[in-house]
Amino acid sequence: MSKAIHNPALASIEEIDAQSATFTIEPLHAGYGNTLGNSLRRVLLSSIEGSAIVAFRIEGTSHEFSTVEGVKEDVVDIMLNIKEVVLRNHSDEPVELRLEKKGAGPVTAGDIKTTADVEVVNPEHVIATIDDPKKSMTIDLVVDSGRGYRTMEDSSEARIHSDMIALDAIFTPVKRVRYKVDSTRVGEETNLDKLSLTIETDGSIDPRDAFEQAAAILVNQYQALAGSTTVEAAPSLGSQTEDDDGILTTSIEELNLSARTANALVNNDIRTVQDLVSLSEQDLRELKGFGSKALDEVKDKLAELEI
Repeated sequence: MSKAIHNPALASIEEIDAQSATFTIEPLHAGYGNTLGNSLRRVLLSSIEGSAIVAFRIEGTSHEFSTVEGVKEDVVDIMLNIKEVVLRNHSDEPVELRLEKKGAGPVTAGDIKTTADVEVVNPEHVIATIDDPKKSMTIDLVVDSGRGYRTMEDSSEARIHSDMIALDAIFTPVKRVRYKVDSTRVGEETNLDKLSLTIETDGSIDPRDAFEQAAAILVNQYQALAGSTTVEAAPSLGSQTEDDDGILTTSIEELNLSARTANALVNNDIRTVQDLVSLSEQDLRELKGFGSKALDEVKDKLAELEI
């Protein structure tokens, strides 16, 4: 059988709701369920790009310990509510927005006047409550993009306007990641892993996009360390799971290969098409008694079978 580490396959994606999905990856080389699960989880929670409000200013106030006339909440409460506004920012630069509301009632994220670059994901989110029908409220906001966490001190240094109140910002759009590793098998390969990874986002990014970004980040990091070294990977053991015609269970003897080629395969414990396609070209070259003519014959047969 193959000496190479088989590539994994994304077997299924189960959408729980618009913000959550479970990704099943199988089959994995023994032990790689935890290796991939932990790596993906850490990157998902720390390194996916997102947007957040990093500074604000309420008209009529000068600092965060003020009160706003005619408004139920004080500035500290309003600040905490502002931090819960979920946004999508398509600009590479900070964007200034304004919220204006007149009359009694709740002030929500939907009252923010957005631009072509910024979308409000949770417009129903309450920021403050005006309890005096004669009063109005105006809030200026700065939205920025980033990864991970930015402290209030860093946000303060990057303020566009010095009279704005800086906020610490959690940019990551991924709220929660859980993973589970189970055992699985493919044919005679029994020591394999199945990884189930559940991703929950804040709604500003699709769970699949977050999953693919995390995988791409890991690829980039490892490629930078690998240099010119490459390791041959065999195709996924699960890459041929669709077999409506039963081709993969066909025995080697039924393929009408030459006696020499068929015997070489059977003598190396390759007895079905499934066993055959699980091997890379290099694996086949290394088989005892299996030459280049036999390799060409096998390639032609697999092409004929459209595998």
